[in-house]
Parts: sequence; structure tokens; C-alpha cells
Amino acid sequence: MNPVIKLSERFTEAAIDDEIVVMRIDTGEFFSLTGTAATTWRLIDGNRNRDALLAALADEYSTDEAAIAADVDEFLAQLKETGLLGDS
Repeated sequence: MNPVIKLSERFTEAAIDDEIVVMRIDTGEFFSLTGTAATTWRLIDGNRNRDALLAALADEYSTDEAAIAADVDEFLAQLKETGLLGDS
């Protein structure tokens, strides 16, 4: 399985306390990531694939991968739909 890749040429980001603010450069659209969304965003490093992300998140939050898989898949799909992630 291929790694999950951020399309860094399409956005800029800033960490503000526990929030990550991401702005699409071409549209000016802003995204506010907090909590597990911010943790997931930080874990997308270009090396981890979906399964590695699930494992890291399950470890971070002391939960079962199966319990969070659907939510992680939905979040990754949203990031891809907004043009922040490439095809993996």
C-alpha cells in the first residue's frame, strides 16, 4: 500500500496552540484541524500508508484500529476531496 502524501504545493499551514490551520493557496479556503484531526494531519508524513496511520493513531489514543478505521478513512477521503492529499 502506498504512503499517504500531502500535496504541499497546494497549501500553507500554521500551528496555533492545539489547532492546525491549513489554507488552500489557489482558493484561499481555510481548514481548522483540532483533536484527532490535527493528530492525523501531523502523522501524515509521506512515509506512512493508511494502515500505519491507523496503527499510530490507535497507539496514540489507546484504542483498537478497527474502532477508528471508518473515521480515519472518512477524514482521509475529505482531505483528498479538498485537494490536500494525493492519490495513494
